[in-house]
Amino acid sequence: MSTPGNSIDPREGRARWAGVASLSLGVFGLVTAEFLPASLLTPMSQDLGVSLGAAGQSVTMTAVVGAVAGPAIVVGTSRFDRRLTLLALTAMLILSSFIAAFATGLPMLLLARGLLGIGLGGFWAMSLALAMRLVPSELMPRAMAIIMGGVSVATVCAAPVGAWIGDVLGWRYAFGIAGGLGVLTLIAQASTLPAMPSNGPVSLDTMVTVLRRPAIRIVLLTILLAVAGHFAGFTFIRPFLEDVPQFGIDGVSRILLAFGIGGFLGNFAGGFLAERNTSLSLTLAAGGIAIMALLLTFAGASPVVAAVATAFWGFAFGAFPVGVQSFVNQAASDEPESAGALMLTTFQIAISSGAVLGGLIVDSEGPTGVFMFAGLFALTGATLIGFAGRSRLSAAVAPSE
Repeated sequence: MSTPGNSIDPREGRARWAGVASLSLGVFGLVTAEFLPASLLTPMSQDLGVSLGAAGQSVTMTAVVGAVAGPAIVVGTSRFDRRLTLLALTAMLILSSFIAAFATGLPMLLLARGLLGIGLGGFWAMSLALAMRLVPSELMPRAMAIIMGGVSVATVCAAPVGAWIGDVLGWRYAFGIAGGLGVLTLIAQASTLPAMPSNGPVSLDTMVTVLRRPAIRIVLLTILLAVAGHFAGFTFIRPFLEDVPQFGIDGVSRILLAFGIGGFLGNFAGGFLAERNTSLSLTLAAGGIAIMALLLTFAGASPVVAAVATAFWGFAFGAFPVGVQSFVNQAASDEPESAGALMLTTFQIAISSGAVLGGLIVDSEGPTGVFMFAGLFALTGATLIGFAGRSRLSAAVAPSE
């Protein structure tokens, strides 16, 4: 389905893969910067003279600002060329990284992380609409798999590479290098992305209209269930691996690396399947998260089971966002930015609520209890999208066929 101002003529079947690759590079830089504090928190807190808890609020700042910034940017910049908006968001990554590198105290660090939240939230809210400007609709799952591949590479690399740079050169250099990566990204995007004129204003009323569509409500509820379940469990994967199968730190590190590699492969497998059956790809991804979480609940004391289940959990979760983006592309191809903003906000609510609920459960029931919760939540999401998603999606796209 085409909309006025699209940079792709579907009849020509052309795709701007260089532009798609520049978006993947951009998300790699954003997610890398987002994850850096996790591996640098101790030296950051010591250098800035604040507690670990206070330094950890740099992560909270990015998440909170990102949740608000996504819809705000979609609405506030809807009349601007989307290429210029994206370049401005990438500039936020650069500015944030260099401010963090030269931060003299916690307020300056929090300012930097807030700017990153603007770039991160705006990009995620617009990513679906941007991809739709670059490739024909039938190639959207493949394009989203490439873009989401940047997330997987960042997930695998950001923490260990950031820790190594922080140990060898210092934590400020890690943020400085992230800023340099942002500069390269800005150059790549400026060189490969075409002009993307505004398709007209977007308002909160537009988002409400999109939210009234049954297919959108189903996929948003699936996100809420599956992602909350995922983060409820995975937030506590390290204490689970240490306490139940009793891995040491080296074993935990290797298993988490396997999770990241699994996520990278899952992105592309999810894109392959979503091109053929979008609802099925989402059902299998959410179902995979559920099965692996329940397998850890009942058989996670076995080191082999724990390692294999965690790796396949990464594979399933890596496939999930690609399926979500493809589903939303079909259900709201006429309002991709509004749908993207709703999707971003739902993800953020699911992430935060899952972590909070997981924390309450792990304190009362231990790590095994929280994996049972994670499995049941994700299974409910898989069941919902499996039974209701296909029919609702078919009804949503029927008028344009």
